[in-house]
Amino acid sequence: MTTVRSPIATAKPTVSFTTPQNYATRLSHLLALKSFTPLWCPTIITEPTSQTLSSLALHLAPYAISPVSAIVLPSRTAITAFSTAILSLTTPLLPPSGDAFIIGALGKDAELIDTKFLLNICSNIDRIRVLVPPTATPSGLVQSLGAGRGRGVMCLVPQVVGLEEPPVVPNFLRDLQAAGWAPVRVDAYETRWLGPTCAEGIVEKSEKEGNGLDAVLFTSSAEVEGLLKSLSEYGWNWRTVRRLWPDLVVAAHGPVTAAGAERLSVDVDVVSGRFESFDGVVDALHTRLRGSRFGF
Repeated sequence: MTTVRSPIATAKPTVSFTTPQNYATRLSHLLALKSFTPLWCPTIITEPTSQTLSSLALHLAPYAISPVSAIVLPSRTAITAFSTAILSLTTPLLPPSGDAFIIGALGKDAELIDTKFLLNICSNIDRIRVLVPPTATPSGLVQSLGAGRGRGVMCLVPQVVGLEEPPVVPNFLRDLQAAGWAPVRVDAYETRWLGPTCAEGIVEKSEKEGNGLDAVLFTSSAEVEGLLKSLSEYGWNWRTVRRLWPDLVVAAHGPVTAAGAERLSVDVDVVSGRFESFDGVVDALHTRLRGSRFGF
């Protein structure tokens, strides 16, 4: 197996990214704006299913939601699942009077929580406090929530299928409990491995003379595991990738993704300090490659 190197004069470095479809368009656009050639190689799919939506609807019924003081939606898919599940329910979910009710979200995903979204929860939106922590991580969300004092918090998280569950969600629930909250886990959607051929786009790159791979961008640790699992189906491992493309730059969207990649023995070269949106990691990758052999 020979080493594949990108030509020095390449104007548009090729960046493979493994994000699921619901994030792919936005990330591809950001990469193209920085004069990268995006190579979408999804390794997981994240989506609600009829089973998870039915379960979520039961958790949002009046008898289930009344003891809860907060709902946390730590991903865009969690927000989508919530919006879909309430279509089968009588809204608003809460009466107009009562204690303040917290809705927590992370980073740019919070843009989906608009007035219409809030009115489906309570006709008196002044009762609702939308919480978006300055640090867009689960631990940042726990910090912003503060002391729970025994209050209930409903956590809309993924059920992982075909992969090992990363420690992110169990750690999040443990941290909430340590802060005095009573977390209620709701598997609101599925994160599923896309199967044994999902690394095909990267493998095919090695077969094209003079058409190398310059960077790989991960936005979750599940994507990393999904890629490694598919590579093994081709008789590859991460050392194979590094041997083929020794100058390959690995970028991670935030410290949680970086830690997950390192846990799976995938060394990360670039971690953005701004991870409330994908702009941060794309900018950091652009800065890194601009100072390398490309000089663009």
